[in-house]
Amino acid sequence: MGMMAGGMPVQTVTVAAKPVAQSDEYVATIKSRNSATLNPQVEGNLIRIDAHSGEHVKQGQVLMEIDPVKQRDTLNAQTATEQQKLAVYQFNQTELDRQKKLFEAGITSRDAYDQAQQSFNNSKADYESAVASRETQARQLSYYRITAPVDGIVGDIPVHVGDYVTSSTMLTTVDENRDLEAYIYIPTERAALLHTGLTVDILNSADEPVEHTAIDFLSPQVDNGLQSILAKAPVRSGAILLRNAQLVKARVIWSDKPTPVVPVLAVTRLGGQAFVYVAEQQAGKFVARQKAVQLGDTVGNEYAVLGGLENGERVIVSGTQMLVDGAPVQPIPVQPAPSAPAARPAS
Repeated sequence: MGMMAGGMPVQTVTVAAKPVAQSDEYVATIKSRNSATLNPQVEGNLIRIDAHSGEHVKQGQVLMEIDPVKQRDTLNAQTATEQQKLAVYQFNQTELDRQKKLFEAGITSRDAYDQAQQSFNNSKADYESAVASRETQARQLSYYRITAPVDGIVGDIPVHVGDYVTSSTMLTTVDENRDLEAYIYIPTERAALLHTGLTVDILNSADEPVEHTAIDFLSPQVDNGLQSILAKAPVRSGAILLRNAQLVKARVIWSDKPTPVVPVLAVTRLGGQAFVYVAEQQAGKFVARQKAVQLGDTVGNEYAVLGGLENGERVIVSGTQMLVDGAPVQPIPVQPAPSAPAARPAS
């Protein structure tokens, strides 16, 4: 089949800009701004753990219990002591009333009355001190039950039933799931691109975005151990999807400015350099012109073009391997292919 008079028919696509997201994905940690760490106020063996990690709890809900047997014995002994002191106090009160009447009737001396008053005062002080001790021991007993300080979500529970715990043991955390943030560590070589306001997509395990947010804090220090900069982004979908200390993926979008794109099919390579052919008008006819281009990321079946092409140019997408620079061509515009299979027409 011979060449047509007007040159080889070629399919062309007009270059147009599309928003192309330049992005990177990093592992991020979800942290709560309001996190209560629970340490016991007493020591002993854990006898039960009622909460589990990730559970929603209410303020005052019992999360775990330390064996209170010794403390209960102490409280019982203290309660018995208080009962004895009360008996003495009540007896001395009766005695004081009796001595007062006898003294006023002139039957006993002032001395006997003063002595009764002294005994009463001593036993009253004794009894009050026993009440205070019993209240202290009762308060101590309440420390053997660990309760949630706020409504929130239980974090990790590094302890087990039977563990001996002291005031330095971290039992768990309870996080108010309101003010969550994603902590994203970004490599220092990206520092020049970093600024507050950058869009961040938080992704779930299926790599689907569960939340769009933006960087609202950048640490002025570089973390030397990680050679990275800490960026934080607020997270609001807490209650349903995310919880404190969870690891997620964060996609940081450096820019999504509209960038010209070309179909992958249009690109030929020669010695590491990428070229495309464009249909250029010349004296009323079209010729193929070879153009060197700088390509960015692929987006689907297109390349982002960082340089070498302008919007509106007609890029040749068929028969490129048969073209040479300056060859006459007959452009046939192609409709852009749908990126997804067409939906079946509704019946």
